Amino acid sequence: MEHRLALIVGAGSGLSASLARLLSRHNLQVALAARNPDRLAPLCAETGAASFACEASEPEEVAGLFDAVVASLGEPDVVIYNASARARGPLVDLVPEEVARAIAVSAFGGFLVAQQAARLMLP
Repeated sequence: MEHRLALIVGAGSGLSASLARLLSRHNLQVALAARNPDRLAPLCAETGAASFACEASEPEEVAGLFDAVVASLGEPDVVIYNASARARGPLVDLVPEEVARAIAVSAFGGFLVAQQAARLMLP
């Protein structure tokens, strides 16, 4: 069977953990990326996943993540973006800096990860 690799960016204990378990059961090697990869140790032990540190809203960190994953595990066949941040409360009470952070992680980070994944698809 050929080697297949899935990279999950924004890994944690919820949806991404369920996806990591599912993918590993289907014989994909899993790479997990999070701001604090130490928190992923139990999931890595359970699934055999490798963990990487990455702040998904920082272009240099996302590029570095892809470089590190490719260097140590190979090119990912599947890339999942699951990082998110939220600004909670009534619209009139939201702190603009918190909203900007939520957009940076939830939207801009998704763009950065998709961009790096797309670059791997080019000949």
